[in-house]
Amino acid sequence: MLIDTHCHLNFSVFSKDREDIIQEGLQSGFKFIIVGTNFFTSQKAVEISQKYSHGVYSSVGLHPIDLDTGLVKLKVDPWEGQHFEKFFDFDKYKQLAQSKNVVAIGEIGLDYYRKPKTKRKKELFKQAQKELLEKELRLAKDLNLPVIFHCRMANSDLIEILSNKDIRPSKAVIHSFVGTREDLKEYLSFGYYIGFNGIIFKEIDGFDFDDLIKITPLNRILLETDSPYLKPPQLKGEINTPFGVVPVAEKIAQIKKIDLEKVAEETTKNAKILFNL
Repeated sequence: MLIDTHCHLNFSVFSKDREDIIQEGLQSGFKFIIVGTNFFTSQKAVEISQKYSHGVYSSVGLHPIDLDTGLVKLKVDPWEGQHFEKFFDFDKYKQLAQSKNVVAIGEIGLDYYRKPKTKRKKELFKQAQKELLEKELRLAKDLNLPVIFHCRMANSDLIEILSNKDIRPSKAVIHSFVGTREDLKEYLSFGYYIGFNGIIFKEIDGFDFDDLIKITPLNRILLETDSPYLKPPQLKGEINTPFGVVPVAEKIAQIKKIDLEKVAEETTKNAKILFNL
């Protein structure tokens, strides 16, 4: 059994074949966590997960790039059909997060990939994301739910925020981890899990994914796809699907020089522990 702990089957790109993918996956022993990025996609994730008695779960959250700060030009993602939000409606998200099959708050975090050009606007942009994150961390604490962290080009700021034990969640995963050895060690010291997906097949200057996987304990690794994004080269078609966890698991097994079955067994156990499945 394999668990894709981070997929976006709630996105519009999957409208035509979503049910077929889920049914095929469940019959093959797969499980899915469908991750929200704003209220619309969070609600969609919940609706999808509630159709199934087992194997399909959801998370609720406002992604930092879906926050309309007014400081950067917003880019609509054709695969998601983005719905930007001016502010985080705490009570509305809290109510949704108490729905059946919701297992986490996420994905939430920091994303500095597209940012304003002036120094002052950059400061305001980063501050808006940090304030959003703190509100969502409070929501996770109120509901005693683990957190799915998104962090892009912002590890130092996220680690600084998490150094505050008052707001740091006790259970979390760093989704789609891209960082240094030092960043990895910090997250592991918090007791967090590390999510690896198809990005490990890419070459990114300054990051050695093979090395990062080697030094990450197997009992701290989660498999994910971030589908429809980050398609492993072995997969056919234009977009990634939850079945993309298979080549990711195979790559981890190869790097760690262990059996694929061991990777599947341990990462499934990890997901069950973190998300209380």
